[in-house]
Amino acid sequence: MKSHTLTSRQIRHLRGLGHHLAPLAMIGKEGISVTVVNSVSELLAARELIKVRVQNNCPLARKEAAAALAARTGATLAQVIGKTFLLYRANPDLPADKRITLP
Repeated sequence: MKSHTLTSRQIRHLRGLGHHLAPLAMIGKEGISVTVVNSVSELLAARELIKVRVQNNCPLARKEAAAALAARTGATLAQVIGKTFLLYRANPDLPADKRITLP
């Protein structure tokens, strides 16, 4: 899956929406396992925008983990702050009231 490029305005919009989100997925000592990829992919299909936390025992650097997970799930990396990052992947199958409308 290939992620699409977002404008800086769209990225800002996603950062604003993601600010209040709690991390729904964690990357731990196993790194980016098939289980993590499948779990994050399901979360993105249901919500479009999720926050992921990189645990201290993760073998990957936080930015490396964020980029790798985004690539493996076909998501766009919207932000990396500290040990958390935001992933976005549009899902046209969601009901209109559940979809994120980008500016």
